[in-house]
Amino acid sequence: MKPIGQLVKARLMERGMTVSHLARLLSCERSNLYRLFEKDSIDTRLLLRISRALDYDFFQLYSIELQKEASVSNMTQ
Repeated sequence: MKPIGQLVKARLMERGMTVSHLARLLSCERSNLYRLFEKDSIDTRLLLRISRALDYDFFQLYSIELQKEASVSNMTQ
């Protein structure tokens, strides 16, 4: 799975939303979002707020990753 920051940035672009708009929705500075785009992981509370703002369930991506790992683990046992 790509780093979560890159996934957030990709979803932002898909929605055609600007960094400034998302920053306003999250009540944060644009510079904070640019730093977030570089992160491999972020706080779950922030991820929930981002999920709501971008109308996308980022937690689902982790669930899918977990299911893939479990199926691979089951196949090697």
